[in-house]
This record gives sequence, C-alpha cells and structure tokens, in this order.
Amino acid sequence: MSSIFTKIINGELPAYKIAENDQFLAFLDINPNAKGHTLCIPKQEINKIFDMEEEHYVELMKFSRKIAKALEQAVPCQRIGMSVVGLEVPHVHVHLIPLQTMDDIRFSKKESLSPAEFEEVVKKVQQYL
Repeated sequence: MSSIFTKIINGELPAYKIAENDQFLAFLDINPNAKGHTLCIPKQEINKIFDMEEEHYVELMKFSRKIAKALEQAVPCQRIGMSVVGLEVPHVHVHLIPLQTMDDIRFSKKESLSPAEFEEVVKKVQQYL
C-alpha cells in the first residue's frame, strides 16, 4: 500500500509544494511545529533512511540543504533544525524546522496556519531557490 507521501508525489493528495526534481520533493508539513516546517522526501518509497543507497542518501541531504538555506532566508528564525524520525509515516522524510527555541524541534507543540499562510510561506521560500 502506498504511503501518504507517495500519494502526494502522485498527485492523489494535495500539498504545499516548495520544490521538486526527478528524485525528491519538498513540501510544507500540514501539521507544523513552526511556520515553514518543511518535509523533504525521496520520490522512491523507502521506509528507513539508512536503507537508502549511499548516493541517493547523499543527494537527499544536498536537496534538503538547498531547501534549508532558502527556508532560513524566507522565514525569520535563529536557525533551521533538521530531524529524521520516520515512525509516523513509513517513507523517508527529513524535517526542516525554523527554530526560535528548542521547543520548536520537540514535536510537542503545533502551529495552526491558514491556507493563505501556507501559500505565503511557499512563495517566500521559492524566491530564494
């Protein structure tokens, strides 16, 4: 069965897409820890990050870095935090989270954004790509 992320990749579910290429997709987390919380995923459905082929893993990190650099310019924050947990969706995903405090990376508090606010973040980040 396809993961929710595969359904996003295939266009079966909507997403606030920031960037994509033939291998990867970056989109805003619909239940963000902080404004701008972004997920970077491989288009190939792989459950665990360390099961990725080394070259593919390195390319995911390069893609994530590019998105993080743009995100940091677009969303006011002290830095961009990165987390790879992967228990909630069986598809590799890198969380990029704009941080003001350590609480922003803890997945214990969530932001509530309107569709217009999500779209605003997408446009701002895309300006820096």
